[in-house]
Amino acid sequence: MVKLEIHSLTLGPLSNNVYLLGDHETGRAVVIDPSFESLAVLEQAGRQGWELTAIWLTHAHFDHIAGAAEMAQAIEPAPWIGLHPADAQLYRRAGGAGQFGLTIAQPPDPSVWFEHGMALNLAEGSPAAAKVLHAPGHSPGHVMFYCSSLGVLFCGDVIFRMGIGRTDLTGGDPAALQNTIYEQVFTLPDETRLLPGHGPESTVGFEKEHNPFM
Repeated sequence: MVKLEIHSLTLGPLSNNVYLLGDHETGRAVVIDPSFESLAVLEQAGRQGWELTAIWLTHAHFDHIAGAAEMAQAIEPAPWIGLHPADAQLYRRAGGAGQFGLTIAQPPDPSVWFEHGMALNLAEGSPAAAKVLHAPGHSPGHVMFYCSSLGVLFCGDVIFRMGIGRTDLTGGDPAALQNTIYEQVFTLPDETRLLPGHGPESTVGFEKEHNPFM
């Protein structure tokens, strides 16, 4: 029986939320959007007794991939990395860090390309832990991870508590982002917890009623 648990850490100069999704039954876990200070994530996984097997990326902006290279090097065997192919070009340019006068270590190429509706598990043969939802607008290849058993949506930079993702960066599309939120977020149960890439969590119902951008 899958016993999923979430741990969150707020790391780096842009206060990124980094999430660990683990299963105490199998001892396996994944990290979602490893930012700066990735060793803190490894320490947290160690405290839980979890083996990190994968890196799930909501999108390829530099602050969401900054720790992927260090993490891949520190773990043996190296975790597989998943990304939507529409963000591959951005990923291979170190997430656009140079545009902001920053540098990050270039992570290894993704080994899994996410598709809309893809089921993801934490260990081979175990039940699906999450479903991939393609969520363009903030970036062309942005995805979210919906964990129905926990009532949680890892929404990256699509929607925040009383906010939405930027669309003024390369590849941003305001109309696509609005469509994503209405079709992929607001169609989920109102009690669904929204775990964003930055800032405090929220719920679908709260954002439907209070988000001033929608």
